[in-house]
Amino acid sequence: MKKHKTALITGASGGLGLEFAKLLAKKKYDLVLVARNEGKLYALKNELEEQYHITVYVFACDLSKKDAALNVFDYTLEHKLTPDVLINNAGFGDKCDFAESDWEKQYNMVQVNITALMQLTHCFLPVMIDRGRGKILNMSSVAAFCAGPEMSVYYASKEFVRSFSEAVAEEVKGTGVTVTAFCPGPTATGFDKAADMDKGSNMFRHAASAEEVAKAGYIAMMRGQAVSYHGAFTKTMNIGSRLVPRSVSRKFARKMNG
Repeated sequence: MKKHKTALITGASGGLGLEFAKLLAKKKYDLVLVARNEGKLYALKNELEEQYHITVYVFACDLSKKDAALNVFDYTLEHKLTPDVLINNAGFGDKCDFAESDWEKQYNMVQVNITALMQLTHCFLPVMIDRGRGKILNMSSVAAFCAGPEMSVYYASKEFVRSFSEAVAEEVKGTGVTVTAFCPGPTATGFDKAADMDKGSNMFRHAASAEEVAKAGYIAMMRGQAVSYHGAFTKTMNIGSRLVPRSVSRKFARKMNG
């Protein structure tokens, strides 16, 4: 019997993470699902194992905690799992002026959006290089292309993800491993509600479906694209950020964050 490949997905209990899990299960990947909500993970495990006859491993983990990513890596070692695919999807935002923000929430955002992503990449990348194959998808955003008043830390974190992923993608050329920074625009995942953007924001009025965006991210990852943009809004923001003064892009972002 042919052994399935394995994919590790963070933030897998909902939104894009859930759609990535469904998509890869359909492609007959065994899965390692990471998120805080253990109940949702086990419900998803039961659903996907029954429907696709794969093996799903569940690791409930809060990636905002220091070195939580190392616990994820240790879990894969204990279970003798060597992921062929790593999808760093976990992340969140927060809408407010930085001076009025909750410091712990901003700190945790950096831990999840940047540190955990970077640490997981650092753990699994050498293993992939040694094997001569592997794919990493790091979730960036349209937010990566300009500063974001009222969401300063979130925008900055996504710019980090894009820049970091592009650099590592160049470093691993010729190894058989690819790293992709995926930059979708507004997506219907519940992000806006969690980030307190659901009242008055212009950003999510024409959001793409999570299923559609996950498929685009999967295709970009499989093609080994260093950077991939999804949607006309994202492509326009990418071009516009290079053509207009940064003072203009800041004002536009503030208006969209609304």
